[in-house]
Amino acid sequence: MPTFPFSAIVGQDELRLALQIAAVDQGVGGVLALGDRGTGKSTAVRALAALLPKMRVVVGCRFGCDPADPRALCWECAARIAGGGALKAQQTTVPVIDLPLGATEDRVVGALDLERALAHGERAYEPGLLARANRGFLYIDEVNLLEDHLVDLLLDVAASGENVVEREGLSVRHPARFVLVGSGNPEEGELRPQLLDRFGLSVEVRTPTELAVRIEVVRRRDAYDRDPAGFCEAWRREDDKLRRRIATARTRLASVAVADSVLERAARLCIALGTDGLRGELTLVRASRALAALEGEDTVGDAQMRALAAPSLRHRLRRNPLDETGSTARVERAVAEVLGG
Repeated sequence: MPTFPFSAIVGQDELRLALQIAAVDQGVGGVLALGDRGTGKSTAVRALAALLPKMRVVVGCRFGCDPADPRALCWECAARIAGGGALKAQQTTVPVIDLPLGATEDRVVGALDLERALAHGERAYEPGLLARANRGFLYIDEVNLLEDHLVDLLLDVAASGENVVEREGLSVRHPARFVLVGSGNPEEGELRPQLLDRFGLSVEVRTPTELAVRIEVVRRRDAYDRDPAGFCEAWRREDDKLRRRIATARTRLASVAVADSVLERAARLCIALGTDGLRGELTLVRASRALAALEGEDTVGDAQMRALAAPSLRHRLRRNPLDETGSTARVERAVAEVLGG
């Protein structure tokens, strides 16, 4: 069955925008979507996969290496170059890999065949989910229920961009740079602060309360279930338009200017909110630049910062027992004070 079109998703504007930002600039740091069950979180993530422009990979590479980036090649591609060979390239779809909650560590990081390695001196390695997700997206549904040992593993790989597998004195390392996308219901458990801080953007997904929106959601979903191919064809033009917009934004991203005054306002905003570390303003600036590129702007302005302040900062706030307002309200209040409007 074809994937539900991204452009056909009704409502959830903050989630849709955050996913587009992550598609334009993977350096933003991923997306966390927390909210009610049955609100289209998984649908939006999987729809993004079909929307992304294709990428160039080395033919036959198990890790999807980029032939244009010699610094991030796996050992197999590096050995080909060292042996005088050439790296042929082909286009393929950007991977979006699901990490199930019950996955074993070997399935996630990959498995070393110790018997072959010791008997024949071969580096026998079976890639795992992290290898398949390289240069793509790693999606974890119900991420707040992920086991602690897998959380620790993901934190290490996300920080280094490299997966290292060590068994009985043998080791293998390969590039593992991916955008982490997680979804879950906060009522079923909280995320560990270390993992929460690794997500660049955090969006709140709520059940729509407007009658017209709920009716349109049901109408489109019913039309898709009755005729998936016909429904996707009807929305193909809109998805193609959005795909071109993302591709154009990627090419113009580096030319979008960020003035010192923007950096100052981002820092003032984080100081006003009391966020820990500097990851908050860094994410806010990067996300705002990606949004400016999507909108065809040459510079980052207050409009982009206002749109992305809450997703960039709401999950980085310290808990204030004297302030019973939610994190979103606190960010909005600080935005009004620092940016005006």
